[in-house]
Amino acid sequence: MRRDHTAEAVSPTAATFLSRRGFLGAVGGGLAATTLAACGSGGGSTGSSSEIVFMNQSRGQAAALGQLAQKYTQQTGVKIKVDNVGPADFLTKLQSSSQSRDMPDIYSAMDSFSMAPYYKAGWAMDLSDRMKGSWGDTFRPATIKASTFAADNSQGVKPGIYSAHWEAPALGIFINAAMFKAAGLDPDKPAATMSEFIDQLVKIKRSGKDPFWFAASNSNQLVQSYASNYFTDEELNATFLGKSSWKSDGWRKSLQILVDLRDAGVISTGSIPSGNSDNPNVEKAFFNTQGVAAIFDGTSAVGVARATAPDFTDFRSLAVPKADDGTQTPRLVGGTAKGAAINPRSKNAAKALKFVQWLTEPAQQQVFAEKVPLIPSARTVSEKNIPQQLAGIAAKISDVQLVQNQMKVQVITALQKGAQAIMLKERTVDQVLGDLDAAQRNA
Repeated sequence: MRRDHTAEAVSPTAATFLSRRGFLGAVGGGLAATTLAACGSGGGSTGSSSEIVFMNQSRGQAAALGQLAQKYTQQTGVKIKVDNVGPADFLTKLQSSSQSRDMPDIYSAMDSFSMAPYYKAGWAMDLSDRMKGSWGDTFRPATIKASTFAADNSQGVKPGIYSAHWEAPALGIFINAAMFKAAGLDPDKPAATMSEFIDQLVKIKRSGKDPFWFAASNSNQLVQSYASNYFTDEELNATFLGKSSWKSDGWRKSLQILVDLRDAGVISTGSIPSGNSDNPNVEKAFFNTQGVAAIFDGTSAVGVARATAPDFTDFRSLAVPKADDGTQTPRLVGGTAKGAAINPRSKNAAKALKFVQWLTEPAQQQVFAEKVPLIPSARTVSEKNIPQQLAGIAAKISDVQLVQNQMKVQVITALQKGAQAIMLKERTVDQVLGDLDAAQRNA
């Protein structure tokens, strides 16, 4: 065996952030240099020749995945073992499996930063050629684009497609319908602009309720969502690659939204939570205790709500309202979420591929949409079957950013710290922009 594939792997500390969401682009934490073992032939596999092992990161999709695995076994006779590792331990266990040459046949595909080391070490099948045919035609174009590593990708991955996804995720705003009604607002008529949304949040506060909250680990995605009012995808990509400065008027306006929210007094507790449980705390405040009227979160939050607060269903979703002075059509931050990568060195690789292809067929995606729930990546799944809580974001899912590269981890860290500092009036927008340029240079 040759230990000649050296790559960056996510440290356990970073895993607490990165494993929580599967969106393309990291959401926090740092990287540590580690060798991911890769063998010239044969490789490793946790399954027997008669059983396929799927290492699953997502608790929210565990039930649906298990149900579908049983159905597939009944139809084909191929046994599927779903190893529900969960988000807290997934990256640590995957790294350990790669080093011990005991990789599963299939494993959950997450954000590009987390997965790049495994792709570079040869632990994922390149699906590019297969996606050129009828299989690829079943997906939304944005899903294919988001899962493609282009020739100039910042992670240094060989160009290709190394994962297949059954979810088209996005981030947006969720509102408590009852709280909006109590403040004299119609929850079914979302704000057209950000200034109108802030005015709504002020009315919420006057009604005696906490208006709005978001986690520090989602602050970079909130800012990127708003930045699409001022930048094309190509211009965003240029910034993320360091070809354009963060000290531009568009980014200054994008960060100014944090100041506007702060100065309007609509941020719950007056600050944004940080740390390993920052977003779970935001979700708990919205879904479980219903103590805040609106949050910024990903579409996977609806699955969290169904699992932890099943009796609370009276909420809506919407895209981040557009800027009053925007020059571009605002677009959602999305990418790829729930999906799978296939270990090409597994003796079950061919069988694993067939199972993943079956999982991504529209019929199975419909099961995920109803059980998890989520917005399917299949073109033909009717929006009527998407849960009503996701309808607002789903209506804008075609307007998703298609940025080839994502922010560097060092920049994400600087932006998340900067967002908190702006909220606490410790740093100005211009100071944070300077921090971002410095982080970009040192990345």
